[in-house]
Amino acid sequence: MEQSRIYLCLAHMSESNLEQHYIKEAFDTNWIAPLGPNVNGFEADLEAFFDDRRKVVALSSCTAAIHLALLELGVGQGDEVLCQSFSFCACTNPVTYCGAKPVFIDSEPDTWNMDPKLLEIAIQDRVEKTGRKPKAIIVVDLYGMPANWEAIEAVGRRYDVPIIEDAANALGSFYQGQPCGLFGELGTLSFNGNKMITTSGGGALLCADPQTKKHVVFMSTQAREPFPYYQHETIGFNYRMSNICAGIGRGQMTILENHLAHHKRLHQLYHELLQGVDGIALHENPDNRYDSCFWLNNITIDPELHFIGQIDPHTSCEPNPNVEALRVYLDQQGVEARPLWKPMHKQPVYKDAPAYVNGISEQLFKVGLCLPSGPCVSDENVKFIIKCIKDALV
Repeated sequence: MEQSRIYLCLAHMSESNLEQHYIKEAFDTNWIAPLGPNVNGFEADLEAFFDDRRKVVALSSCTAAIHLALLELGVGQGDEVLCQSFSFCACTNPVTYCGAKPVFIDSEPDTWNMDPKLLEIAIQDRVEKTGRKPKAIIVVDLYGMPANWEAIEAVGRRYDVPIIEDAANALGSFYQGQPCGLFGELGTLSFNGNKMITTSGGGALLCADPQTKKHVVFMSTQAREPFPYYQHETIGFNYRMSNICAGIGRGQMTILENHLAHHKRLHQLYHELLQGVDGIALHENPDNRYDSCFWLNNITIDPELHFIGQIDPHTSCEPNPNVEALRVYLDQQGVEARPLWKPMHKQPVYKDAPAYVNGISEQLFKVGLCLPSGPCVSDENVKFIIKCIKDALV
């Protein structure tokens, strides 16, 4: 039987089609607009997931959530924000939206997330160089792996610099028993089409108290003052989630636990099947403090290994050519694999930004691949992927 293409992480709807139920309800009641009962219901579902320890604002994207979080912390023109370099631009670009400047921090080797020691060095150095502290810190739970929150929060408290947790990849991950999204002053989530659950496109901001939520709602709905006519005394944003998208989210919340169990089962299967494959390592929980949802399963590859994939000589290949050869071979076999993130401090758009580096993220970019991990990936798919990797070895 021909093997159908295996993608990294496709959206997966509930078996009972609750997503369609909530969308139809929105159409039937003519709530075809931003806000509405589904938005309220989705926010309530998320608050219940976090045991009502945060107030949730459903937004159009995680990028919007990070932007609003920065504004809540007073980040503005000329401020500096310490950002995790090994991540996606969505957690860095909002810094520039505020007129602020990102300062990049490299990774620690076990979690691949922000290195707490480099973070402290950076704060001390920025104070010495600029005469003032950075305004905020943005820490990412990369690929679902929780950051070293005990150490990072200790640094934040020591220097009184507030932290934003970008848990876009980590809905359902835990650190020392606490759900990701609850660390720092504000947390953000993503519901993009490839995340643990989806609203087609969307995100959320997790606020510590009702007053913060009220202000975030105000800012995300064009900062309209409570007058019978349209009055605006500050610049706002059109960032709220639509009632249609939130309906998808309400249905998705009913299968979140199933998705989490599936991702973890796939990780265990990858772990078992990669035993004895010399030179290929699966990214694992560093110790029992960490409980990753394993949104994506990732491998690092000994750069001395060789694979039979043929690289297009006209295509730019920044990662190690041998690793790219494996990615090409997998692609030819119908398996989507993706290089790990190119560090933000190596991106041309941020070439002039200060960076505190140790070489970890640059090395990971050269030797790492993301493998299919979503709810549409079967056990048989994983077995096929590992067979392909073994077959590709020269």
